[in-house]
Amino acid sequence: MRFATPLVPARLIRRYMRFLSEMELDDGRVVTAHCPNPGSMMGLKDAGLRVWLEPNDDPRKKLDWGWRLVELPGGCVGIDTGCANRIVAEALTRGLAGLEGYDSVRPEVKYRDKSRVDFLLSGVGRRDCYLEVKSVTLSRTAGLVEFPDSVTARGAKHLADLAAMVAEGHRAVLLFLIQRSDCTRVTLARDLDPTYAAAFDVAQAAGVEVLCFDCTVSPEGITLRDAVPFG
Repeated sequence: MRFATPLVPARLIRRYMRFLSEMELDDGRVVTAHCPNPGSMMGLKDAGLRVWLEPNDDPRKKLDWGWRLVELPGGCVGIDTGCANRIVAEALTRGLAGLEGYDSVRPEVKYRDKSRVDFLLSGVGRRDCYLEVKSVTLSRTAGLVEFPDSVTARGAKHLADLAAMVAEGHRAVLLFLIQRSDCTRVTLARDLDPTYAAAFDVAQAAGVEVLCFDCTVSPEGITLRDAVPFG
């Protein structure tokens, strides 16, 4: 996934009101940028961090800038959770390990009670596959990312929905996408959301599969790279 518009470097002043951030561009201008991440962004929102913004000239959008990356000593981190589905969608068209051989890939399909699954994969003679994607960026240990970075009741509901699809005879997969250049393992942040961790254990016991992939992240774009271990 390449960014549609060349990114512009800046320095983070502060993130506030969850979806807003104040940035200083290299020319000294201070601008407000949309922060497309509902999580805590632990370790990624410290004042002074070098960041990358995407300029926007769409009159339908309220802000002229969108925050896309944080630059850390180990490499870049993609903080836009909305990019995860675009990255996975591109990978599915090329063939993604563990999810090959499906004839149809449909995004944002309604199912269960007021839920949408990120992708519904189907093919002749195959069980439908309900695929849920989670962007993972929290790292408290070198090389390891953890999900979630804050309490997510919505995430726990998604797990229950996936388990219900397995009970109905379908396939269900939870895909953790590491939007960082410096991590190659995934686990759960059980201390941050014990309820989610418990729901995960129940879903996995019910037959929900887990896949994890890392990414190459740069100001030019983000590309899914390789399958990596969970646990």
